[in-house]
Amino acid sequence: MTPRRRRRDQRNEAARLTDQLLEEGFNKKQVGEILGRNPSLVSQFFTKNKGASMVEALRAVVQEVQAGGPRSIDSLKALADAHIQPRLNKAGSKARVRGKIGARAEKTVKDRRGKPVIGPDGAPVKAWSSSLARAGRQHIASGASRLRPVVEDAAKFGGKVAFTVRARKGAFKHDSGRNADSPGLRRNVVQRRDGTEERAYADNRGGPGSGEEGFDGREFKALVDAAGGDITAAVQKWLVDNDRIEPGAPIVGLEIRAWKPRED
Repeated sequence: MTPRRRRRDQRNEAARLTDQLLEEGFNKKQVGEILGRNPSLVSQFFTKNKGASMVEALRAVVQEVQAGGPRSIDSLKALADAHIQPRLNKAGSKARVRGKIGARAEKTVKDRRGKPVIGPDGAPVKAWSSSLARAGRQHIASGASRLRPVVEDAAKFGGKVAFTVRARKGAFKHDSGRNADSPGLRRNVVQRRDGTEERAYADNRGGPGSGEEGFDGREFKALVDAAGGDITAAVQKWLVDNDRIEPGAPIVGLEIRAWKPRED
């Protein structure tokens, strides 16, 4: 006898959240890519009651999409990755999983001969290399706390910072791609159908406000501290002070990226 289909109101939380993404125009294959899992697992949210470990990630993605944040698969995958609990192997250690994009990345420390440095625990020593976080309208309104660790990483480890701002197109004081605002960054200007636009700053070698490559992590943290820890307010002040945006223009999306410069 064929089992009766699970009623919509009896679906688990993972299936319910996935339904919301499907209603936003995504398909199950794309949801699987966002979660860094095989699309067949997404189907099992509905048929086998799976997906409990994915609920926090799905909830963060749904919130970002409904708040009008970036909708690209890579952007949402990076956001989801920060909320997915790592799998453990039988020994209790972190298991290897599919997916290369994460909110925080580390690299193996190597000695002068190019061999991995081994720590007291017998495992290779890891060092911070990059971090990324995004915030949409709702999260920005609540203080954008998820962005703070990225800035702290950059300041602590001597990293660089860049950011992408989303605001009303008419709020920017210069046409996209002009030398006064984003020289060479035309490819990083994304125009949205809702009349907003994304612009990247400090992402290019020699770009505006970037020194040679990116904002200095400690200096950027000082700007944030001066704004009472509000990263959006610090970015908005920099944009206004540097004649990039109209005073009082609301920022509806913000991405912060930090990385450790290469040591040649």
